[in-house]
Amino acid sequence: MRNGGPLACEERKVPMKIQTEKGLVRLTSDVYSNLTGAVATSCYGVKGMAFRSKTDGLVHLLRRESMSKGVKIVYNDDQSISIYLHIIVDNGVNLVAVGQSIQNEVKYNVHRLTGVEVRSVNVCVDSMVIG
Repeated sequence: MRNGGPLACEERKVPMKIQTEKGLVRLTSDVYSNLTGAVATSCYGVKGMAFRSKTDGLVHLLRRESMSKGVKIVYNDDQSISIYLHIIVDNGVNLVAVGQSIQNEVKYNVHRLTGVEVRSVNVCVDSMVIG
């Protein structure tokens, strides 16, 4: 929604500005994306971050240096962020438990390390690795 309601948000590329007593700190989407990818892939049962190719429609497992492609950051009007991430999980894991673990870990660590409030963490399981 973009009508200014409580859920209004926008996707923007400009860095989020955080005023501290010592000056202004600017954090770009890359900071949140890389942090989110690192935290999510450290959770039990997560094989890695996923990216769906626009050319062939297949889901690809991302290498460590390109994990941020599996993360989308949305800046909300209330100076909080919402995080959308795509993952690939190991076979046989409890998907609900893995999803909840990722949500809790990402929300806690992003807030702890950046000071920015995380409104939501939305996890999409794109694939499961068998074997």
